[in-house]
Amino acid sequence: MASLCHNEVRLTPNNTGTQRCLCSEFSIRPQPSTQSTFEDFFGNTVHSFTVQTPHDQLDIEINSQVEVYEPNWLAADEDDYPWDEVVRMLHMQEEADIRQFALPSPYIDLPSEVKEYAQLSFTEGRPLAKATDELMQRIYTDFEFVSGFTSISTPLTDLLKHRKGVCQDFAQLGIACLRSLGLPAGYVSGYIETIPPPGKERLVGADASHAWFAVHHPEAGWMEYDPTNNMQPGEQHITVGYGRDFGDISPVKGIMIGSGSHEIDVEVDVVPVDASTIGKGAATSNRIIWE
Repeated sequence: MASLCHNEVRLTPNNTGTQRCLCSEFSIRPQPSTQSTFEDFFGNTVHSFTVQTPHDQLDIEINSQVEVYEPNWLAADEDDYPWDEVVRMLHMQEEADIRQFALPSPYIDLPSEVKEYAQLSFTEGRPLAKATDELMQRIYTDFEFVSGFTSISTPLTDLLKHRKGVCQDFAQLGIACLRSLGLPAGYVSGYIETIPPPGKERLVGADASHAWFAVHHPEAGWMEYDPTNNMQPGEQHITVGYGRDFGDISPVKGIMIGSGSHEIDVEVDVVPVDASTIGKGAATSNRIIWE
């Protein structure tokens, strides 16, 4: 039984160059005593609330409708920008908003093992997009998706040793590899369409929040990669937020005062809907229950 809780929720789909959130409904049970909405440092929508009445269950639900456009990522064979030149240029820039993504962050350190793994793809003078694409493919091939084997506190050295984890681990490994070489890389959280197209397999991560990574290209901007599914995100991906690592865009974080233990149940559903405007429509539903 909890007597009080205060939480921040980051579950509302973001407005980006590849999608537009048409509407979003946010509900909490029991009714909070205070509630507000704001944008954080990275531009993500945050719902903040406090429940001051005793409760043995907290139910958080967000239903959104998103218009999705086909991304136009820079293909590996279209890039001739050497990754080491990108690093050199970054050190000459004064923009802190990009340079901060090349530094270690609370959930992503840079052990030597990570750099050794990255260097297999990032040989001298190789184009950034081609090297990053290969890194994504290697993570997909070398690591097994096993739910429950890791936690948010699992070190990257353990991940490299056991070669097992989930999308969050694979995204943060990709980011660590890029940063170990001096490249700016960020964490992306979101959802994947639950129902696959006819004749195609269901993508991994469709039952819960998903994660992938992005690397910054001097000309193409932020380019995104999903190592869990070995693909650059497309119309089936819905972006919720951006940050340096998981800690910046944790779906729910806060404090609870009470007795006993608690469990969290997460339900995510993304389904296509008829769109009356340009692009593809998708309805997202995310429900988190604490008991």
